Amino acid sequence: QVQFVESGGGLVQPGGSLRLSCAASGIIFSVYVMGWFRQAPGKQRELVATISLGGSTNYADSVKGRFTISRDNAKNRVYLQMNSLKPEDTAVYYCNARLGSSDYLSSWGQGTQVTVSS
Repeated sequence: QVQFVESGGGLVQPGGSLRLSCAASGIIFSVYVMGWFRQAPGKQRELVATISLGGSTNYADSVKGRFTISRDNAKNRVYLQMNSLKPEDTAVYYCNARLGSSDYLSSWGQGTQVTVSS
């Protein structure tokens, strides 16, 4: 059974940093593209960052230069380092996985809340 467990969220002031972590189980982690998503209140879930099997990364324009995605295949974990946080980064953050160009998996974790506020 596929499971994602996100952690590391919290309340941070604008300009601050957080590091999110996602533990994945039930999949052969190393063969999956991993992605971080976020969903703000009243908005659709959006893709924030992806990392390929070989470590290539892509970012949404809104977070480029501020967020860094990384993975540890030995630990079945994916991370999201978030710097220079802005109030508009406030959302619940989720991770998920996909094989090649297929859709992301239908299983979602509980997410981790990130709130950026003074």
